[in-house]
Amino acid sequence: MTALANELHLPPLICELLLRRGFGTADAAKRYLRPRLDQLHDPATMRGMDAAVQRLARAVRDGERIMVHGDYDVDGMCSTAVLLRTLRGLGANAVPFIPRRLEDGYDLSMAGVNAAIAAGARVLVTCDCGTNALAPVEAACAAGIDVIVSDHHLPSGPLPTCLAVLNPKQHGCDYPDKDLAAVGIAFKLSLALTRAMGGDEDAVYRLLDLVALATIADVAPLRGENRVMARLGLKVLRETTNQGLRALIRASGLEGKALNAGRIGFILAPRLNAVGRLGHALRGVELLMSENEHEANAIARELEELNRRRQEVDRRTLARARELIGEIDLDATHGIVLAEEGWHPGVIGIVASRLLEEHGRPVLLIALDGEEGKGSGRSIAAFDLHAALAECRDLLVRFGGHRAAAGLTIAREQVPELARRFNELALAQLTVGDLVGELRVDLEIPISQATLELEALLRHFEPFGPSNPTPVLVSRGVRLAAPARVMGDGHLKLRLQTDGAELEAIGWGMAALASELDVASPIDIAYRLERDDWNGVPRLQAKLAAIHH
Repeated sequence: MTALANELHLPPLICELLLRRGFGTADAAKRYLRPRLDQLHDPATMRGMDAAVQRLARAVRDGERIMVHGDYDVDGMCSTAVLLRTLRGLGANAVPFIPRRLEDGYDLSMAGVNAAIAAGARVLVTCDCGTNALAPVEAACAAGIDVIVSDHHLPSGPLPTCLAVLNPKQHGCDYPDKDLAAVGIAFKLSLALTRAMGGDEDAVYRLLDLVALATIADVAPLRGENRVMARLGLKVLRETTNQGLRALIRASGLEGKALNAGRIGFILAPRLNAVGRLGHALRGVELLMSENEHEANAIARELEELNRRRQEVDRRTLARARELIGEIDLDATHGIVLAEEGWHPGVIGIVASRLLEEHGRPVLLIALDGEEGKGSGRSIAAFDLHAALAECRDLLVRFGGHRAAAGLTIAREQVPELARRFNELALAQLTVGDLVGELRVDLEIPISQATLELEALLRHFEPFGPSNPTPVLVSRGVRLAAPARVMGDGHLKLRLQTDGAELEAIGWGMAALASELDVASPIDIAYRLERDDWNGVPRLQAKLAAIHH
């Protein structure tokens, strides 16, 4: 550690954190702390890339119409916008299509194929979908349309037969990074096509603002290329010239504030997602493609209103889901499946995430409508959700997704059997210990070292997210400077004594501990340091993760 500190000219505490994160050499630490574009892999190494680029280049040169078919979440919308901006920048005749969640369903379906036929498209490129859409791809090809699938979802079986499949997760693809969000694949395709046609590569790199937004929103692992693109993309986003993104930032109250992964994931992304959940996601693509400030502001205001409506539907759905869980024997249930008539398919994924946090076990929520139901699931690290659904594939009309999140369609009469088998799989694979969230501690420090200077150094580890979590610090023997207070909706607020100063701390949902704490008794705390600029004055706060007294 001393050698690392000397070579990097960093405090030993930061070098200790680098070592714990697996960056034990100066070279590895520099690559991590200073992500650069030259750390990105060559797009040409992705299977299918050459064929995709050659066909798109010919379509551009010959003026053939290209349809870019996205998905209705942030990743799908941003992927569509990245590819559409690239194609049009090269002079292509390119149009977007995004399915309507309720009418058209998930993935490339016949709605997308029919739209491509009606538009006279000669090439159909999917973004964030298509890996498992065998029949629609076959139908598009039969209609004389060349199909290029660009996607990052796990194949549920054989791949579609078409001109090219760009998906690092497919068997036989030697592309080194398997963690890319769909927007990362669209970016790689855009870069490869621009290079092949002698276009302006800088124009593609300026699209990293969209890449960062979607990578963070899709909860992709922030390691490898994702970390590079997210870190550099956040820099582009802070000074973005994209009128739609600027309008979205203004409307969400983030103008002038630091744009980090937390604010992207919890403030910016939900507003863009809301239009895909309750409206038509094509409107989101129109926002991201807008060159007119007035038009962009109008669409951003629409998204604000949709997000407010989405939050209300969330609250009602969560309350009902909690009621249903109250009727379940959780000791005998390691995998939760809930189904209800009238639930909105657009919000059940969000509610599943909340229930996962509350109960620490995989959750499937199904919105029933007539004889069919659309489901969305979330899972813990110890349980592969996609693999579990594959075990139940005989009960499902269709399914797709990842290890941690997935979607499905199911006939109503099959729901009880799915609930039984899903729980059976979870009981067989998960121990009681798996259901208890484990707090991973990075560093133990005296509370006096929890300073703005330390927080500034920790910010070099950003952006934080999956595979690169916010560092958790532990300080022992901490004393309160004043009695504990309860604020808001059950939150705990503390003033902690440091050497010659005080540190504000907040514990979300920890109000019940207030009566157990007093100024005379020291406590041990686990926390994350966060900084906020209040009226231009930097303010430090400890976000409590655990208290031991």
